[in-house]
Formats: sequence, C-alpha cells, structure tokens
Amino acid sequence: MVCRRWSAAAALLLLLAGAPLARSGPRVEIVATGLEVPWALAFAPDGRLFATERPGRIRLVTDGRLEPEPIATLPVAAVGEGGLMGLALDPAFAETGYLYACYTAEKGGRLVNRLVRLTLAGGRAGSERVLIDDLPGAPIHDGCRVKFGPDGRVYVTTGDAAEPRLAQRRDSLAGKILRLNRDGTVPDDNPFPRSLVFSLGHRNPQGLAWDPSGRLFAAEHGPWGRDEINHILAGRNYGWPEVRGRSGDPRYVEPLLESGLDTWAPSGIAFLGSDLFVAALRGQALLRVSVAGDLNTGARVATLLSRTHGRLRDVVVGPDGALYVTTSNRDGRGWPTADDDRILRVRVEGQ
Repeated sequence: MVCRRWSAAAALLLLLAGAPLARSGPRVEIVATGLEVPWALAFAPDGRLFATERPGRIRLVTDGRLEPEPIATLPVAAVGEGGLMGLALDPAFAETGYLYACYTAEKGGRLVNRLVRLTLAGGRAGSERVLIDDLPGAPIHDGCRVKFGPDGRVYVTTGDAAEPRLAQRRDSLAGKILRLNRDGTVPDDNPFPRSLVFSLGHRNPQGLAWDPSGRLFAAEHGPWGRDEINHILAGRNYGWPEVRGRSGDPRYVEPLLESGLDTWAPSGIAFLGSDLFVAALRGQALLRVSVAGDLNTGARVATLLSRTHGRLRDVVVGPDGALYVTTSNRDGRGWPTADDDRILRVRVEGQ
C-alpha cells in the first residue's frame, strides 16, 4: 500500500511538471501621468505618441516622456461627454504633418461636433481646416472616434446626440459611421450616392478597428447593458433605436457580440494579431475578444486589468507591439488617484 501510494503521488508530480503553466497576467508599465481625460492615442511613424485631452489639448510623448506643453489647444466645449475626442494621423504624416481631430464646439447657442485637420509645423499643430461641421452634438452620445482605414479613407463615428430617431434617418449624420476622403469630400464608392454615411442605426459608437484581413469592427454603447461589438458592412443598418442587442430582426445586422444585461461601456478598440482588445469604461477592464475567422462561431471574451486601473478609454498598438491604454478616471464618473489620468503600456501573453 505504501509503495502504491508513493507511485500515485510521483505520477501526479510528473503530470504537473509536464503540464503547461497557467497563463500569466499582462505586464503593465506607466508611460505618462497627470493627464486630464485622455481620449485618443495615435502613433507617428517615428514613434512619437500623440494624445488628446478632453478639455481641448493635444499632448505629445517623446522617447517615453510627456512633453510639458501641449502642441495645440482647440476651442472646444467640454460639456458632459463632449470636448476634444478623436485623433488620427494622416497615412503620409511624415510628409504632410496632418492630424485629424474631432471635437465638440458651441455654435449659435447649440452644441455641434466638428472634424478638423491640423498641420504640425515647428512643434505646433495649427492651420485648422474644418472638414465636417455641424455634426449633431449634445452632452452625451457624441461618438467622434476617428481612424484611417486600410483603404486610405477617413472613418468617423457619430452618436445619436441624445435623439435616438436621428440614427435611422439617412438625411442626418447622427448615429452613423461616416467615410470620407482625406480632404473631406465624399468618396465615389460610398454606399449612398453623395453621402458620407457608411453605416447607420448606431447609438454611440466609440471604437473602430480593422482585423488583419481588412474587416471593419466597431464598439458601441448600449442602453442599460446591450453594449455591442459589430462587424461593419457598407450601407447596412445596425438597428438603433428600433432594436438593441441581438433581436433576430432580418432588417438589421446582428452584433457579433453583446454584453447582455452587463455594462462594459466599450470605447477604443484595437486588433493585435487576431485578437480584438476593447477598453471598457464602466467595466473598468481591458477585454480580449477572440474573433473566429468566419464570424459564425461566436467570440470568446477574457477580462484583463479588471478594476486595477479604473476606467479605460482608448487602446492602440504601438510600434513595439505593446498595447497602449489610457485611463479615464478624471471624467466625472471615476475615482481618480493622485497621478490620474495615465497612459499605460501593456504587454499581454502570446503577443
């Protein structure tokens, strides 16, 4: 009996020794502190990191150090969820110095959202050119994520500006994903003639990303849960406010993934390899979504950084292959620490 018990124990030890180790957590470093509601991040080809702050400033991180002075301060109306939000750099940024930004402004006593192009020269971003003005704005649901697609076009998200019915109206730019040329004109191959609208029926989309095969995905805030990750197709309708989450209604595109009654409040998203990473505000986590190649077998979700850094607003992939993530603890809905808000550098296992 003693011999048999020893043999069983030895076998168990050998089995454990040969088993794969448990997945380790992400490695996190702090890149910058003391920011005020950083909303969007964008890397230049030379490795400089640009960040927007919602009160209207564009900040610059050079060689891992936050420059003390902003490179631009824009005339924003930082009301509620509005202010300076999205940022993207021209694909030919090294030659043009163009930065594309989306912000809320006050115009004639009302709030509007505006897409502008700035030119970086002599360490300052100026020469503002308005590409789209009078996008419906409000203290909530402003969208305003800006990204360049692999096709070289500019994509901009817009929220319903607290008027849900606008999301279904083709004559309104609210509750849409827009697609435009770099000079602000309408591409000839947009799904609706002479219209910037690429897709419609959105409540408050704040994340855009393309997977390695070129498919476009968006993250969208739902009402009381029902947050969504959608595969975006040209000219399609995503249902808001007629439906929320998965509805089975053939008139609308079903989300690839939804949160059910849970609330993620997803904002920025980025692909690293075949995994989609989602910065969650109310969820206070970084979600890792494994997307199936055919999109028909569902998606698996893992939760990283859960409640360790507070509200997370944006995530981008750096030139070093790491994820760069912003906190959003000073936005009036979090519990900021002394050094908030921060930019984090996150290394995840398997990447």
